[in-house]
Amino acid sequence: MTRHTATRYALRAASLAVALGLWQLLTSLDVNLWLRFSQFPTVTDVAHAFVDRLSGADYWTDLTDSLTRIVTGFVLAAVLGVATGVLVARSRLAEDLLGPVLEVIRPIPAIALVPVAILLFPSNEQGIVFITCTAAYFPVLVSTRHAVRALTPVWEEAVRTMGGGRWRILGSVVLPGALPGIFGGLSVGIGVSWICVISAEMISGQYGVGYRTWQDYTIVNYPGVFVGMVTIGVLGWLTSTAVELLGRRLTHWLPRTSYDSGVRPPRRERGASAPVPTGSRSKEDVSHGQLV
Repeated sequence: MTRHTATRYALRAASLAVALGLWQLLTSLDVNLWLRFSQFPTVTDVAHAFVDRLSGADYWTDLTDSLTRIVTGFVLAAVLGVATGVLVARSRLAEDLLGPVLEVIRPIPAIALVPVAILLFPSNEQGIVFITCTAAYFPVLVSTRHAVRALTPVWEEAVRTMGGGRWRILGSVVLPGALPGIFGGLSVGIGVSWICVISAEMISGQYGVGYRTWQDYTIVNYPGVFVGMVTIGVLGWLTSTAVELLGRRLTHWLPRTSYDSGVRPPRRERGASAPVPTGSRSKEDVSHGQLV
């Protein structure tokens, strides 16, 4: 680990520690200016409740149920969203047939589909997966559609010139070229999925982090409520990080900026010309017909 990377991790840990310290200070002193911090549990109260939950079987059952719903719904949304996005972007007929229906449904919040899921599916479990899938589907669809439409036509023409067919173009040009945009939609979709699955569990779930959080609220167990909130935040962070790492692994061929790689670009002296990349030509080399 480099010194620069260690400094960044230290700053992140310090920001989290400051936030927790401020929370503990405001709640322990019962500060009531405009916001009523006296109604909040302290950090120590939440920590004690969290330790108690970890020792029980219900917490791990809720965790497993919520993760199963998220993974199932998100994987379905990823497959369907990418397939539909590519189809709509590449086919005018598909855009004319599916576009109006999708654009009418897209503004409807996924959580508003809870009554539809209750009437449509025979079990609450299937309805929650449906809501989770719907929440992630449209961000993936829109990002994929825009990413495919933004591809340079020259790439596709080059493959056709070399005798490549429709499937070869799809596998070697369309999907690889659209991957950055697709994973942008997947990153947004996983966050929206957590919001909707927790809300669905609160309304019609049996077990799950959202269901348990709502139950704690109804019995006025506020430390338990905050345990659920912290659990949701950590799970959301872990799953979004996993999606981001997978995206970086699959798009390793993309050039990384100095911010992403953690390496600062070399400082250039004033008045010095920019270095000529390997494989490019300078004006003098072009005039003499020489390659760098």
